[in-house]
Amino acid sequence: MKLAIVTAFPPSKVTLNEYGYHLVKHFRLKEKIDEIVLITDKTIEKKHLDFEEEGCKITVKDCWEFNSYKNIIGIYKAVKQEKPDAILFNLQFLKFGDKKIPAALGLLLPMLFKMKGIPTISLLHNILEQVDLGNAGFTKNKVLQAVYNFIGTSLTKLLLASDLVAVTIHKYVLTLQNKYKVNNVVLVPHGTFETPPEPNYNLPQGPKQIMAFGKFGTYKKVEVMIEAVEKIRQRTKEDLAIVVAGTDSPNTPGYLDSVQKKYAHVSNLTFTGYVEEKDVPVIFGNSAVVVFPYTTTTGSSGVLHQAGSYGKAVTMPNLGDLTDLVRDEGYVGEFFEADDADSLANAIEKIVTNDAYRLELAKTNYAAASSLPMEEIADMYINHFENIIAKKQMSKSGLMTTDV
Repeated sequence: MKLAIVTAFPPSKVTLNEYGYHLVKHFRLKEKIDEIVLITDKTIEKKHLDFEEEGCKITVKDCWEFNSYKNIIGIYKAVKQEKPDAILFNLQFLKFGDKKIPAALGLLLPMLFKMKGIPTISLLHNILEQVDLGNAGFTKNKVLQAVYNFIGTSLTKLLLASDLVAVTIHKYVLTLQNKYKVNNVVLVPHGTFETPPEPNYNLPQGPKQIMAFGKFGTYKKVEVMIEAVEKIRQRTKEDLAIVVAGTDSPNTPGYLDSVQKKYAHVSNLTFTGYVEEKDVPVIFGNSAVVVFPYTTTTGSSGVLHQAGSYGKAVTMPNLGDLTDLVRDEGYVGEFFEADDADSLANAIEKIVTNDAYRLELAKTNYAAASSLPMEEIADMYINHFENIIAKKQMSKSGLMTTDV
């Protein structure tokens, strides 16, 4: 099978680039995949195809840009030129831009290619029905929220024109089936990027690192974590370091610079900037606690799966999608009230002052992550594509028989 994957890809800073990286990394090792056509966004640096030499051929087509009105043309031309047997879209609603028209045009593509007869699966990481538009940084204006919901419903209908829509949380399947009366929505779990050998769970010498990882500024804001750690420092003798690992969200440029200036007086506070894939194991491995300083959620959490794969204790806000994910996939953590520094301080303190509890959380999360490796997720997609192809062939055969 010649598989096209439409996704952002490192060193891109566009959302879901890490997930795209790991999709390609695991699909390339599958015997049923002869070639991967990586249909990705343009970057100045070359794509980080730093895999081992084994695996299938990978053809890179840099043919779209965030917020470009020409993406639909560039991607269409790439697919027409490469003629893949199937296409997987790695999507969320602002994948192609945070402006309405470029975002919407990009989301027309799955329907367009299905109409061309190419087996198409859209992996949708979030659904608007489960997003708090105000806290997620879209808008707090009630009228505009209504407009966004209308647009979101319309775009969801277009995406549901794919042969199959895959979502990562079971509740999403039920929501889409009930609202849109469709039967082409399936659960394909997020999966764990890497499953390293079980760690020894020991922490490095020195301060215990409290770390947040991701793209910050919209619904992920690190002020609450910094203030929480300061509260713990004031009331305990714990030696704690604060690590903010990642970059600004594309929607909030300059956010982390402003935070760094605001908290310049805070000791042992590090902003790493962009973390390359090769450095991810180090940043997680050195951490005592991984914090999710979210005010809302917009889908399954790749960071939670990464934290689990490296055997880490986590603190999470008691919010919809994270709560569902913990219940569905077996992760555990210390919960806190979103955007509440006192509540977060209590949660972190319970972990860093009780090593037995930290180990319990860490080992349970490693077991949860190990149960859903990305290589199995890739197999699920291949099976779904094979079923779609078989159905299309049967349909053609039936039409031919009828014509005769």
